[in-house]
Amino acid sequence: MTHTKIEITAELIRDLLRDQHPDLADLPVELGARGWDNQLWRLGDELAVRLPWATESADVLLRKEHTWVPALAPHLPLPVPVPQRLGEPSELFPRPWIVTTWVPGEPADRAPVTRTEDAAETLAAFLTALHRSAPDAAPAGRGRGGPLAEASGWVAEQLASATGLGLISDPDAVRAVWEDALAAPVWTGPARWLHGDLHPANVLTEDGTICGVIDFGDLCAGDPAHDLAAAWILLPDGGAEHFHRAYQPAADAAMLRRARGCAVIKALMLLHVGDAGVHGRPGGKATWGPPAHDALRRLIATAGG
Repeated sequence: MTHTKIEITAELIRDLLRDQHPDLADLPVELGARGWDNQLWRLGDELAVRLPWATESADVLLRKEHTWVPALAPHLPLPVPVPQRLGEPSELFPRPWIVTTWVPGEPADRAPVTRTEDAAETLAAFLTALHRSAPDAAPAGRGRGGPLAEASGWVAEQLASATGLGLISDPDAVRAVWEDALAAPVWTGPARWLHGDLHPANVLTEDGTICGVIDFGDLCAGDPAHDLAAAWILLPDGGAEHFHRAYQPAADAAMLRRARGCAVIKALMLLHVGDAGVHGRPGGKATWGPPAHDALRRLIATAGG
């Protein structure tokens, strides 16, 4: 992570709005969250401003959201942040930024799902609607949506690292889930739209169930299994089975095996970010660790099922 050298403040955001979108400049501004790629600032009651601050890739991701999300959002059964305005680089801020709709709710890493069946059905309905065939011009994923074999080296390194840190007590069991996923037949169907980054900080909850999905920076086209992994990451025990019964068209055995492998990838990432948060390292988020541990426990417990 490379944080931008310009301090992002409420006054900076007001200046940016006065410069490029003056009709929005008088709305109240308050910090919403500092994410992995962007900072989120609430703008009035219904809007938000997202500005890149920590990664070089964030610029491209914001422009991608601005291009594609407005056409997808009307077909989705959950609220998502729909881009309304694009801010271009300027002397005030040298990177692009966007104004989106505000999506209420608490991130699931801080307010986990408790209403298992309701959340499973809600997530299934959302992904059923999203996973439509994507056009040829749809963006490719950053290591998401393609064959799992592309991630083999990364998984081996991350599994070894997590084991060395004491975060995984049975690496052989995790490796068995991953190797079974690798052995599954690859996706040969049409590329479908994917969210690409469904983890607890990007899914919002209210009253114990899912109420919104945010951060479409990794929106891409590819194998739906990459999104189906979210069932093990987001839902309590028993939720994945309920989710897969509700998702349409029903996933075949090969897709479920690949989805389990994708869940291993996501869990390893969450484990490391969570550990960094516990120990105060840059970029760490302590709340990301518990859902990763729970997901790996579920995957191991249902291995072969």
